[in-house]
Amino acid sequence: MAFFVKPGRLVLGIVCLVAALVPISLFAADTVAEPMVPQATVTTLTKPGFFTEPGIAISPLDPDKVTAIYQDNVHIAFSNNAGANWTDVPKVAPPEWRVSGDVSITYDNHGHAIASYMAFNKLGTEDYWAHNAPAGGLYIRRSLDGGKTWESQARTVIEHVGDHPPPLWEDKPFIVADQSRGPHAGNLYIGWTRWTLTGSEILLSRSTDDGVSWSAPMEIDAHPGLPRDATGANEGFWGVVGPDSAFYAVWADASHIAFTLSKDGGRSFSKARDIIPTAPIMYGITDLDRANGFPQLAIDPRVTADAPLGRLYVAWADYRNGDVDVFLATSVDGGDHWTPAIRVNNDPLHNGADHFFPALAVDPVTGDVYVSFYDRRADPRNQAAIVTLARSTDHGNTFVNYAWTKQPFTMGNVFMGDYSGLAARDGHVYGIWTEHVEASPATGKSETAQQHRANNTVVNVGMATFH
Repeated sequence: MAFFVKPGRLVLGIVCLVAALVPISLFAADTVAEPMVPQATVTTLTKPGFFTEPGIAISPLDPDKVTAIYQDNVHIAFSNNAGANWTDVPKVAPPEWRVSGDVSITYDNHGHAIASYMAFNKLGTEDYWAHNAPAGGLYIRRSLDGGKTWESQARTVIEHVGDHPPPLWEDKPFIVADQSRGPHAGNLYIGWTRWTLTGSEILLSRSTDDGVSWSAPMEIDAHPGLPRDATGANEGFWGVVGPDSAFYAVWADASHIAFTLSKDGGRSFSKARDIIPTAPIMYGITDLDRANGFPQLAIDPRVTADAPLGRLYVAWADYRNGDVDVFLATSVDGGDHWTPAIRVNNDPLHNGADHFFPALAVDPVTGDVYVSFYDRRADPRNQAAIVTLARSTDHGNTFVNYAWTKQPFTMGNVFMGDYSGLAARDGHVYGIWTEHVEASPATGKSETAQQHRANNTVVNVGMATFH
């Protein structure tokens, strides 16, 4: 038995059911309102277990190489044939730590796959993570062959050890690689939330030697947020790199999306500022342990006359319209100015349907913008969801919504994580998400009904092709 925590919820579960590959299943298009994504396939990577918070990345040097990552604990799956087949990578979770998760994945400009994660042995106080904070830290693992095999040695970003660690909790790391041809090409960045006894801070560390060593963390927010994992905290860091090596970052800051940038390879940052007002983007919705609309950032790196620094996009979800909707805004001047929010889901306003956990990707070859999300528009009870993929071919001004799955599923009132993943290149789109499946019979008296439901999630990878 082991404890897994995503800040905001403590779950006692049976950990580490063996991941198994399930054959690709094709979904028909006759039971959903939206058209199906073209050439839609969905692969289930796991048996039912406690699996959440996946990410996915495509190699910029060999687009047939795709790496997927998910928790609990750290798991990685690799495809060397553009998602036609997936192989589970063994022994990725760090054996020296009891729990590892909050995963993210990227490729650097050498084609190396690099995974980041947090790890610890026990919790601080639930919902108040810096209180009695335990030992733990943030780490990366590297694959020098593009995702097939992984180094056994983890590289430390930051670590707290000993009998009396400081009252700090390092949470939700997200890794970014500079794949540009700019002056800082090859740099790696990790941003995350540090919980303290009195606040929440956004920190960043950088590596200039392909992840071997990491700089001392620096705080890049303008002010601390509240100290608990709820609306009012600084949380949900996301970053991208432009064609000139400029590094851009966003996160949720109370009722705004905050933004900062670095033009010197992460040595210094502009003063963080609020760029987009939002309704609260952490919220409770029906039949789900918790939900949020943390911002995700992406960039079209192509330089054009109207976007000389590339075109930035940010997506998030909030309930400014009553039900939860997904939104997108755009900047063509390096984040100085942003367009008004565009609603991404195209169902009627105020229909009582929630849309949440948006994931954002921009195709660096075509410039097309993609947003995936859980979508409850077809259920008048606002409980059953499918996964929808929205696509824009006009710089995010308008979106066509496509169904990626046809069989609706409910959440079972369990923890489904805080995010999903999305990646796109040259018309090929890969999404990765968690689904709750029908619970099998309970396995033992020591497992409560809630714990049993929590151990019935799977991770799916969806693929689509647009030409």
